[in-house]
Amino acid sequence: MWSRASSANRHRRRHLWLRLFALAAVAAVLLGTLLVATDTFGAGDRFDRLLARVDRFISGPPPDRPGVVTVRVTEAPSEAPTPSPSPSPTPIASLDPEATPTPTPLPTASPTPKPRKVPVDVDIVANHKRVFAHELKDTWCSPAAVQIALAVLGLADTSDSFQRTLQSRIKEWESYDDSHNGLWGPHAMALAMEAYGAPGYEVRGYDSRLAATRDAARAIQATDSPVILLAWRGAHAWVMSGFKADSDPSQFQFSKISGAYILDPWYPWHSSIWGQSDPPGTFQDDAEMARNFLPWKRPEGRYPDRDGLYIAVVPTLKAPAD
Repeated sequence: MWSRASSANRHRRRHLWLRLFALAAVAAVLLGTLLVATDTFGAGDRFDRLLARVDRFISGPPPDRPGVVTVRVTEAPSEAPTPSPSPSPTPIASLDPEATPTPTPLPTASPTPKPRKVPVDVDIVANHKRVFAHELKDTWCSPAAVQIALAVLGLADTSDSFQRTLQSRIKEWESYDDSHNGLWGPHAMALAMEAYGAPGYEVRGYDSRLAATRDAARAIQATDSPVILLAWRGAHAWVMSGFKADSDPSQFQFSKISGAYILDPWYPWHSSIWGQSDPPGTFQDDAEMARNFLPWKRPEGRYPDRDGLYIAVVPTLKAPAD
């Protein structure tokens, strides 16, 4: 009798423990789902990275695609003064009274006056908040920057759904030469711009920050289109919508760019490395550009046509008509 009761008690305890274990497992699943959904303690991002690694393992390495080219842009090292023309000698009148007089040359038209060097302030965006899109995940700066650039051109909205659509299409544009990690690189951004109606963007590399911002400024003026800058040594993307300079860079080869108007998809987040991000359209002066816009250097491997250069995705064609 005692042994039967003891066996029954053990059975009840085992059943209770199994129920408690099942409830704990269900609670853990629900809690994990909640943490991922709300991105509490970064759980959502870690789960996304895990899924991305699984997807990469299943789909294999990023493909090799032709045409992944970084155009190297060089310019003269410094401004050289234009030499003044040597004055022509004044002819001396002949002393021979029978000599044929030299005809007096007719006056020539006055030369076109040279443009004056005056400061310029250019920004193609009137309302930065209207075209701004925050990156939905801390690894989505590239699709967010493309989204902002397309919104500036009137080719996209700033909704979360559009950014998710952009992100979902990355396998159409990714390549190993563009990003050894797979997914987004600057060439993929140019292809995404083309896919949504803004052809002509190309990836360019520069030896100096000034050369990069000077060329970007000229491109903005010529095309009325934004430029995507690869900030944080290539780890982040900024959208440049305008600039300030000591003279018009379309008229003067050696204009000094003093800063740029930037839309940073990271806003309003804070980075432990790069600090607090700034609101859309903030003018980043030369010191801020020097702190954030740095030469390409990626930890995942070498990029022979980018390493050590300042990288930008630059428009070459006029913005599409509304």
